[in-house]
Amino acid sequence: MSTPRIVGIGKATQDVFLRASKAFEPHMTKGVQYEELPLGQKLDLDDVIFATGGNVTNAAVTFARQGLQSRYIWDLGTDVASEAILSELDREGVDTAFVKQHDTFRASYSTVLMANSGERTILNFHGTKLTRNDLKLDGLVGADWLYLSSLGDIELLEYILTDAAKKGIKVMLNPAGPELAEPSKLKGLLEDVEILCVNKEEMQQLVEGKTMEELVMHALNYVKVAIVSDGPNGVVASDGKSIVKAGMYEDVKVNDRTGAGDAFASGFLSQWIQGASLVDSIVFASANSTSVVQYIGAKTGILHKGVKLHHMPLHEQKL
Repeated sequence: MSTPRIVGIGKATQDVFLRASKAFEPHMTKGVQYEELPLGQKLDLDDVIFATGGNVTNAAVTFARQGLQSRYIWDLGTDVASEAILSELDREGVDTAFVKQHDTFRASYSTVLMANSGERTILNFHGTKLTRNDLKLDGLVGADWLYLSSLGDIELLEYILTDAAKKGIKVMLNPAGPELAEPSKLKGLLEDVEILCVNKEEMQQLVEGKTMEELVMHALNYVKVAIVSDGPNGVVASDGKSIVKAGMYEDVKVNDRTGAGDAFASGFLSQWIQGASLVDSIVFASANSTSVVQYIGAKTGILHKGVKLHHMPLHEQKL
């Protein structure tokens, strides 16, 4: 059996995490927490951490660390952030040969202000917005699977899904805000999606249901595998043959939730396409997500191939 090739398409980000125990102190105003930064002053920082992010680049690293053929497609610039993103992906063994660079493009950039309480404020620059006229899909040739997230444009999503369907490529979709903003149109595109992974609130925008179990079962009318998460309340998933309800993999100190959802979704797919069961895929996905939140940044904690896993609270019921 040849090693599966997964292509990821979606935004890439340079993240900068700033820690300041004295400068970043939450203040409560009318029931909402704020960070107050005085103008015209210099504030001392305790730490500065640079990391790359972006839903799909995080997923691409999971695939690469699990020994799969991982390829990333997007259009970036020649700015410092774009070069840092490409450099890290290259180090991780992700194929970036089909990333196009333009002098006028810029990558996304996020500055994360981290308070001691664990709360954070994110200052986000979205970078250059891509359209279907920008993105070339020649890198999809020879792919077995396509992982999509954070495209920023429902028309772009439709364009990519149509091309993938023509090429017979299976798709896992983890939609972000812009795609979910048009739920009726998104539902119409799900016929070309094999696996859908979203949180509870997001799934409720697409199908009826109050519980995660109801949402998953209704989602199976659109896709073959449905996964719904709800933070500390765990996850429910089904492939139409059985339904799995899982809790937390492990109770750990959360240092940064950035990339936790990406680690779960990509962790699931990395095992599923290699023939793992629904249960085993969920266990690895949960372990990958749990590892990631223990570190600052979305990629440091991503698990490597061969890691030893333990059991977790989980129940499987045949349908």
